[in-house]
Amino acid sequence: MSNLAKRYGTTVAVTDVSFRAEAGAVTAVLGPNGAGKTTSIDCCCGLRRPDAGRLRVLGLDPARDAEALRERVGVMPQAGGSSASGVYPAVRTAEALALFAAQYAEPLPAAALLDRLDLARVANRPWRRLSGGEQQRLSLALAVIGRPQVVFLDEPTAGLDVAARHVTWQLIADLRAAGVAVVLTTHAMDEAEQLADQVVILDAGRIVAAGSPTELSGATAGAVLRFDSAPGLPLADLLGTLPPGTTATEPSPGRYQIVGRIDPHLVAAVTAWCAARGAMLARLQTGARSLEEVYLDLTGKGGSG
Repeated sequence: MSNLAKRYGTTVAVTDVSFRAEAGAVTAVLGPNGAGKTTSIDCCCGLRRPDAGRLRVLGLDPARDAEALRERVGVMPQAGGSSASGVYPAVRTAEALALFAAQYAEPLPAAALLDRLDLARVANRPWRRLSGGEQQRLSLALAVIGRPQVVFLDEPTAGLDVAARHVTWQLIADLRAAGVAVVLTTHAMDEAEQLADQVVILDAGRIVAAGSPTELSGATAGAVLRFDSAPGLPLADLLGTLPPGTTATEPSPGRYQIVGRIDPHLVAAVTAWCAARGAMLARLQTGARSLEEVYLDLTGKGGSG
């Protein structure tokens, strides 16, 4: 994807978006609602034509060469009913998977995939009677049944319980190990940290950061000191006692983070400042910044201080 742009009337969905998703790797596209994630995926799948830029999937134009790509690309659309996944509301789970499998020369064994995704017990249940999580898992099965070389997964674990999330994560890891290029969107930062080789963060239709989770966590200077205390502490006063370049935020009420050069002197200064105000500290810890903290800073949702 090179300099991709897409508008809907006067609304700019994405502009100047460029990234490359490699084979045998997971690329996670992150961003708040309306950032342009689904539009970017739709363009990659040939569902929408970009207004500008160059886009190639396996060397082919997804809009012009859709037929040639269909057998090589798997797509799991964002949850939104049977029409989103191309499933008839009355079709049964096993029938849907058999129908999709019939379109490919060497599909995965359907029965084994049903077992793996805990769908065998609802194999004879129609789509409309499946739970939201079961529909999600069936959509994932439909996306991978044809042994794709590239697979696009739009929020694959939305609405799944903990056990189903981990089953999905393992399937995605296995796709990567098999050399598949996996592109997924997600709002779950732990999912991106767990799975992604590369992360692309979008905000307001533009890329604001890209790199591995480790690179992004280290891209902003300094480590982080976290602690809990009384909500609403005057952080501007605290910053006056700390070295220049240090930042202090309250991401949620009563939870604080100090970013900068974290050393024993800074820890002592923070502790003394809180003690002078009669504010007890709890869960004091230091370490690297998480991907979630970086994401919140980059997308302007990181609180105030």
